[in-house]
Amino acid sequence: MDWGMKNRMGRIFKQDGRTVMLAVDHGYFLGAVSRLEEPRRTIEPLIPYADSLMITRGVLRNCIDAKYNIPIVLRVSGGNSILDEDLSNEGLTVSLQDALRLNACAVALSIYVGSPHEHQTLVNLAHLINEAENYGIPVLAVTAVGKELEKRDAKYLSLSCRIAAELGAHIVKTYYCEDFDKVVKSCPVPLVIAGGPKMKSELDVLGIAYNAIASGARGVDMGRNIWQSKWPVAMISAIRSIVHEGASIGKATHLFENLKAKKK
Repeated sequence: MDWGMKNRMGRIFKQDGRTVMLAVDHGYFLGAVSRLEEPRRTIEPLIPYADSLMITRGVLRNCIDAKYNIPIVLRVSGGNSILDEDLSNEGLTVSLQDALRLNACAVALSIYVGSPHEHQTLVNLAHLINEAENYGIPVLAVTAVGKELEKRDAKYLSLSCRIAAELGAHIVKTYYCEDFDKVVKSCPVPLVIAGGPKMKSELDVLGIAYNAIASGARGVDMGRNIWQSKWPVAMISAIRSIVHEGASIGKATHLFENLKAKKK
C-alpha cells in the first residue's frame, strides 16, 4: 500500500487493528427510517464513540458539522429503493472527486452475488477499485442480500466475501452467521460485520458482536441495532468494550445496564 492508503486504513482501524463503524447510510434506499428521521439529532451524540461514520454525501454535507474529526466511509452506490422488489439494481452514484472533496477515508459500495444484477454490481466494484487506487482510497464492499435474508449462511457469505476480495476490495462488510470462522479464513482482507435489521434484544446484538470478533472479524459496522436502541450511547459503548477491550458478553452487558441506568 502507498502511504495515503495506509494512512486512511489506519484512521478507520485503530492501533489494535479493530474498528467500530457507525452505519447511518440507510436513507439512500429506505428514506427517513425510524430514529433517523432527523439525522443530526441521532448521529451527533454517537460521534465520540464511533471510529468512523458510514454515511451518504447528502447527510454528511447537511447534517454533520465539519468540526468533527471523524473518519468518513462514504456510500457511493445507489439508484434503488425499498419499493423495488429487486434491490440489487444499483449503480455508482458518487464520483471519486466528490469523495475527495468530502475528505473521505474510504468509499463503500454494495454487491449482490446471485442476484439478477450480480454482474452489474461486481463490475461496479471493479471499476470503483480501479479508480480509487489512483487516489489511494480504500474500497469497502458490502455483501448485500436485499430482501433475501435466508442467504445469510456461511457458504453464500464466504463466496461473496471472497469474490469481493479477489476483485480488490480493501475491506468487506458482511453478516455474522454460523461457522463464521470459515468466512473469515476464506477472505484475505479485513471483515467487519453488519448488524442488519433491529434485533429482539440488546443481548442478541452484543452476542453477535462478541462471537464475530472471537471468530476473527476486525470490527463492526452497525447502525439500526445502535441508534434504534432506546439507549444508543450505552449500546455503542458496550459494543466498543467488546471490539477494543476484549470484554466478555457478561462484562459488556454489565456496562450496558450501568449506562442505561444512568439515563433513567
